[in-house]
Amino acid sequence: MQPNALLDALLAEAGMSHAGLAAHVNQAGRTRGLALRYEHTAVSRWLKGQRPRGQVPDLICEVLGGRLHRPVALDDIGLGVPGLPAPHTTRLSGFVDRATALWRSDELGRPGQLTAEAVTGTPAVIPVWEWENPPEDADVSREGPHRIGPEHIEILRAARAHYELMYRRAGGVATRDRIVRFLGNETAPMLRGSYPDPVGRLLYRATGSLVAVAGICAYDSDAHGLAQRYFHQALRLAKASGDRGLGAYVIALLVNQSLHLRDHRQAVAFAEAALRAAGRHTTPALAADLHAMQAKAYAQLGETAAALSCIRRAESAAGQIRPGTEPDETGYVQPGLVNVQVAEALLSLGDLRAAHAQAVEAVGTPAHDRGRVHRLAMLCEIQLRQGEADGAVATAAEMAERAKGMESLRLRDRLRTVREQLLTCGSAGVEETAQLIDEALRVPL
Repeated sequence: MQPNALLDALLAEAGMSHAGLAAHVNQAGRTRGLALRYEHTAVSRWLKGQRPRGQVPDLICEVLGGRLHRPVALDDIGLGVPGLPAPHTTRLSGFVDRATALWRSDELGRPGQLTAEAVTGTPAVIPVWEWENPPEDADVSREGPHRIGPEHIEILRAARAHYELMYRRAGGVATRDRIVRFLGNETAPMLRGSYPDPVGRLLYRATGSLVAVAGICAYDSDAHGLAQRYFHQALRLAKASGDRGLGAYVIALLVNQSLHLRDHRQAVAFAEAALRAAGRHTTPALAADLHAMQAKAYAQLGETAAALSCIRRAESAAGQIRPGTEPDETGYVQPGLVNVQVAEALLSLGDLRAAHAQAVEAVGTPAHDRGRVHRLAMLCEIQLRQGEADGAVATAAEMAERAKGMESLRLRDRLRTVREQLLTCGSAGVEETAQLIDEALRVPL
């Protein structure tokens, strides 16, 4: 049995205890001539995945709907037709219920959340297709218990900036629990509040941007199924906001995940969808990153001409970036990022000389420590491929030093890979540098 996260979330939203729900279900049953004697232990079993018998699921909908002052269906409480998956829906109210249920489930550490694999095929494509195609949300206003205004939007924007900075400094493993707790405790009540359409669109935009960072932290924690669900949520929120540029940014995150999972065709297709659907809303920084990631995908597929064409587009877009004109989300496209992406593509194509030049330029450009670790790892790999063992050892030593204190499984993967590559080069100082890397890896996450 799988825990019923939807029922759990609605119960929390209604502010109803297990014993309270049982008592109200018993009372609702009496009005239908049913002699029910449920206690809190029965509700606990329902939350663990047991399906109540007879008319009880309908009674639960009746009780929760009355408390929440809105219709509640069987699918909304996770008790739809047994054996059939919940229908894929773009209905905004139902989406909000499912999104907040995931946040609560993640915060409570439900089994299987971190180990779930990313979906592939049609389930992976549908959210992107729905973002790109009509219908749009005509009105996102909502009636709820608390008025939501511009001050709440600013809280969400500040939270996003805070957690993104924390992620860059400390890694996704350290940041994920904090941002998920904020989503459940602070963001969910805002989404359930009362707001007109213009405020609602700003609310959904700010929430989508924040949820995307939660997805990045899950990705950095090697929880790819969970990360993908957060990215899909962020994409739906972006659609509700009406901000095409935000949606394209979220798809860029899905492209990056597809590259990591070695689904290179999907990476190319998603990048094309983002560039096509966002159109003039695609900023130079985002366009540069999307084209650079396409270049990496084409290089892995062995399609040299397409890869080189994307490299040219990425470099052209990067040259058009103007500080102060980009949204907060594309702040990660710092000087040197496109260079290291291009270096990786060129390395896959076997052009070591050109790859080395790009990697050196990337490392020579200021960056936050997390970005610098990835740049140094790429330069080290190229140096080893070129036979520059001494240079690779020095690069790896700086990389290990920069990685200290970060809780990131992605960075740990880079460190382990570099360590294995170094031990094959036979250069002086290798053992000492390998020990530095071991020290960085010693504390378990």
